[in-house]
Amino acid sequence: MPDVVADEKRALRAELRERRRIRTSTERQNAEAALTAQLRALVEQTGAASLSAYLSLPDEPGTREFLRWAEGAGIQVLLPVSREDGLLDWAPFDDEHEELDAVGMPTSGGELLGPIAINDVDLILVPAACVGPDGTRMGWGQGYFDKTLGSMERCPPVYAVIFDEELVDSVPRERHDVPVDGVVMPRGIVTFSDHD
Repeated sequence: MPDVVADEKRALRAELRERRRIRTSTERQNAEAALTAQLRALVEQTGAASLSAYLSLPDEPGTREFLRWAEGAGIQVLLPVSREDGLLDWAPFDDEHEELDAVGMPTSGGELLGPIAINDVDLILVPAACVGPDGTRMGWGQGYFDKTLGSMERCPPVYAVIFDEELVDSVPRERHDVPVDGVVMPRGIVTFSDHD
């Protein structure tokens, strides 16, 4: 019953969006500092020399401090650029130039790379509303990352970036939902042993 699952997702997203909205600026700053340390540890653990990530929105777990660190460490970082056809182009991270893409998400201005640019990265970091213990990731309903990950021939490790309480007991799952290999939270990194 896809409609039941879609309704469950809608209700869960609304609850998670409200929890994020009421988080204080101090809580956000503390979470970003802790998350940056965890993301750096993940890069070191995986040995990633290149990665794809995203510029966080104000209510999301903060990625900007980490992205600045990665750029300073010589790690190639690609950011998604949403297209109206539901696909993602990619742009190299540039801390000096930020603009909004076709759906209003922040990204780097400048050189635009096509959808296959992500095929060469060593690590993929994706946003999520929540993730279940089996790696089921629920995004915010646009489907950009599920389409991208589902179309990759060889996919490097994929980690969702979430707040601590967003690793939940279960997540409603639809056929098109692509599981992640793990999550990065302020309190730590969890890698799932399998997706089945």
